[in-house]
Amino acid sequence: MTKPKLPTATILSCVSVVPELSVDLDLATAEAQLLSCETESQATKLAKLYRRTGVQNRGSVLLEREEQSGKLSVPFFPPLAEESSGPTTCERNERFALHAPQLGIQAGAEALTSSGCQASDVTHLITVTCTGFYSPGLDVDLIESLGLPVTTERLQVGFMGCHALINAMRAARGFVAADPKACVLVVSVELCSLHYQYGYDAQRIVSGSLFSDGAAGVVVVGSDFECSDAKIDLPKIAATGSCLIPGSREAMTWKIGDHGFMMTLSAAVPLLIEDNLLAYMTDWLFQNGQTIQSIGGWAVHPGGSRILDAVRNSLNLADDQLAISRGVLKDHGNMSSATLGAVLKRFEDADVPRPWVMLGFGPGLEIEVALVT
Repeated sequence: MTKPKLPTATILSCVSVVPELSVDLDLATAEAQLLSCETESQATKLAKLYRRTGVQNRGSVLLEREEQSGKLSVPFFPPLAEESSGPTTCERNERFALHAPQLGIQAGAEALTSSGCQASDVTHLITVTCTGFYSPGLDVDLIESLGLPVTTERLQVGFMGCHALINAMRAARGFVAADPKACVLVVSVELCSLHYQYGYDAQRIVSGSLFSDGAAGVVVVGSDFECSDAKIDLPKIAATGSCLIPGSREAMTWKIGDHGFMMTLSAAVPLLIEDNLLAYMTDWLFQNGQTIQSIGGWAVHPGGSRILDAVRNSLNLADDQLAISRGVLKDHGNMSSATLGAVLKRFEDADVPRPWVMLGFGPGLEIEVALVT
């Protein structure tokens, strides 16, 4: 009997991985005060900002547990009183090359296991990161450690920021459209904690209060990929879209400095989203046979609580429609591109009815969107 075909760009699995150690709000605040504050007034203001973020826990590959006391600390970053700018970009990037493969390999292995695929099935590998560089890179580490075929075709989605998992899934959709037998493994690894910036600067404090470390793994296959009958009713990437908001170039930036990568996050970002999102989403959804009201689940990247508020206000969504995104932000912080993997995993676990919209924002200011049906 002939097996029914899968839809094009079927998502067989999506997993989320975080570092072994994480800090709660109190410890994260105390560490930030050591690195950023010179006065009691600054320390007080920083603590208030951290409480407003909605982030209660965050993982970091830099955390170490002291043997005798059992306390967590980040010795990689000496206090501001001892060092004005912290480790160099070279030193931070060396840590990326050390820690990124560990999280990436775990995410890739779990994604393959969850999908039911073997390493030998993989035809394409897409790696995603904006927090470190080295070559031979994460792609080669994954091929060697997971036992992927040496003929695996590779693509790196680099330096695109929080929405980059959507960009990767767009590329995966293109691969399986060109080759219906293809099996694409997507691995996102972001080690944002490597780039904490010293000193009391408002935009740096805001970004430092949100970001954390994590990884995601996704397996996407084409319509002719050999799959069991039980896996027919799975989500598929039906469409993707992009919109560059005019006049927003400096609202969000990500640049390489001498002491890590430096992010600027303007207070205008939520307003830009609130003013521009509705018109674009209404038109894009109409082109794809949907409306805002027909969407069963909004998988919005939780860039921060104000970002989620702006999406809710612009699209007139109910609070509970963004509850999963807020939950990921609370439990893990903003893991840049890997965060949407955590949101999608919770959508699957909660059996949120489809269609879903994946929505993220990044430097540009750019809106990225995917329709998952």
